[in-house]
Amino acid sequence: MTCDKHTGAGAGKEVEFFMAKKKLGKQTVALETPPTILAEAGIVGTKEGQGPLARWFDEILTDDMYGETSWEKAESKLQKSAIQKALDKAKLTTGDIDYIFAGDLLNQCAGSHYALKDINIPFWGLYGACSTMAESIAISALTLDGGYADYTVAVTSSHFCSAEKQYRYPLEYGGQRPPTAQWTVTGSGSCVLASCGGGPYVTHVTTGKIVDMGIKDANNMGAAMAPAAVDTIAAHFADTGRKPSDYDLIVSGDLASIGTQITKELLAAQGYDLSANYNDCGNMIFYTEAQDVHAGGSGCGCSGVVFCSYILERLRRGELNRVLFVGTGALMNPLSLLQNESIPCIAHAITVQRSLA
Repeated sequence: MTCDKHTGAGAGKEVEFFMAKKKLGKQTVALETPPTILAEAGIVGTKEGQGPLARWFDEILTDDMYGETSWEKAESKLQKSAIQKALDKAKLTTGDIDYIFAGDLLNQCAGSHYALKDINIPFWGLYGACSTMAESIAISALTLDGGYADYTVAVTSSHFCSAEKQYRYPLEYGGQRPPTAQWTVTGSGSCVLASCGGGPYVTHVTTGKIVDMGIKDANNMGAAMAPAAVDTIAAHFADTGRKPSDYDLIVSGDLASIGTQITKELLAAQGYDLSANYNDCGNMIFYTEAQDVHAGGSGCGCSGVVFCSYILERLRRGELNRVLFVGTGALMNPLSLLQNESIPCIAHAITVQRSLA
């Protein structure tokens, strides 16, 4: 095996370094053998089941406790059920899966840990907040393209009640929510990816950088996350040489109404017009005014269920051919909020195509 070497300046002298052959620009990887999303599943709570995407979900709960004794146990059960539904669709068992990549909003990703502790699959725990669906699919795809696995699972979840209790106030407190606040989705999305198959394919991964613009208001996460989305989307276009019109849909999650507007304005200032084909999962999952969710939806489960139900199904039907899915996350925790720290944010993007033609 031979390696291509290049020469550059480092530490004041000429040094040799190896070229990453699949790398485009600074942040994007073009996968050499694009993995297939073999099957997917999305399970949502009762409120989400009353929204405009209801018919696309695999299961709608009739009880957000899901038969469990705590909100946290209900969230873990959501993940287990979403994984099993995706595996059943793929006609695989847990024994076929090489790695599972999972995360959620709870402290130390407890929702995922308790969901997966009895599944007996090699596990990578991830925390990307609401970007976790895009992050888990991205790392799954890189693992498969690298030849390290044949099958992987990417999964995430959130639950309105567990998130409210952890980040804000217990539901019994009855605190008032400002207009900028978003509604954490109760739901779980899961994908089974394979090293080969008939598509949809993950063709590109653009890894985001942490962006912190000094916003401290946890009830205005759309404004906090929008600059991270802008940074990653602009990097993707710069790295790939593509433009917005090369995509049937560019979808972020979860910026909701306020973050969506900021993102469009900031990208327009850089010469990228997203007016024709851009949307956000936080805007899509609820009837915003009728369901009184203020700015819109949020939470790991929001982009998870929208992508793993509505978007992938439209790709399979041929209604979409190429999608840029941009998961956005606010990387604060309860303690950092109490200490009045600003909110670091991240966005990861993946390109998903119906075919490779």
